[in-house]
Amino acid sequence: MAKQGKCIIFSAPSGAGKTTIVHHLLKSVPDLAFSISATTRRPRGAEENEVDYYFLTEKMFKKKIETDQFVEWEEVYKGCYYGTLRSEVERIWNEGKHVVFDVDVVGGKNLKESLGDRALAVFIKAPSLEALKQRLRNRSTESNEDLQMRISKAEREMRYEKHFDKTLVNDDLKTALKEAEEMVKAFIES
Repeated sequence: MAKQGKCIIFSAPSGAGKTTIVHHLLKSVPDLAFSISATTRRPRGAEENEVDYYFLTEKMFKKKIETDQFVEWEEVYKGCYYGTLRSEVERIWNEGKHVVFDVDVVGGKNLKESLGDRALAVFIKAPSLEALKQRLRNRSTESNEDLQMRISKAEREMRYEKHFDKTLVNDDLKTALKEAEEMVKAFIES
């Protein structure tokens, strides 16, 4: 892999605000570029291949696993894979930028293990489990069954915090955005 770049990994249970924070950083820190993940799931809504995800068949994904083309990967649900292609990380480093990831907690842990000191792994969490549950309810994007599944998964994901370099509590969004910016800039300059 290229020598110059660094990686910033943002992971969190659903509803903690990681995607909002990553979008802010991409606008406010010019040296960052977003890593597009690969997946075997079908596109949703207006999602585009090579923009939102690299949409692959399960056969293509498994071939890339066999040929060691992933920095990390996981089977999130039966037959549904997600992963980070080495070529995607190298593409961003070759542009002279630093990679920013928006991944689930298992992916974040795996990326940190793979990238070591070259990566800053940030765990974002809501101020409490109750606040997280309320955020998920307020989204109104899932059925009650799906909501309960997400809450249960979030409770399990909270246990991953210890695998990350830093924890960012997203209690007040404005404060969390400022802290995230400071963390990322300090890491890039180190």
